[in-house]
Amino acid sequence: MITLDPIDINDSKIKRTAELAKALGHPARIAILRLLSERNTCICGDITDVLPLAQSTVSQHLKALKTAGLIKGEVEGVRTCYCLDPDGMIELNELLAGFSKNLITLYNKNCC
Repeated sequence: MITLDPIDINDSKIKRTAELAKALGHPARIAILRLLSERNTCICGDITDVLPLAQSTVSQHLKALKTAGLIKGEVEGVRTCYCLDPDGMIELNELLAGFSKNLITLYNKNCC
């Protein structure tokens, strides 16, 4: 029988993972990240032209992504320009790569 070590759900890495997962938990947020990655430049104001959502709804999603550290926003006059935050995206990539590595290892062991 395999003995499992207890996991502290208050661990800062686990909490950060949950925060990033929550930020990714809505299709509009994934669409915004995709849009920003495809444009590869800061976008000012035309996000609502691409998404079938009200400006206030888009703003709420942008705020959630910014709070999670996945995007950055800079005020330019009356507009805010958004782009991906490289540090946040690297962190997200490393997190997902870690999960993928663990899944591949599990798969190779013919688990379940």
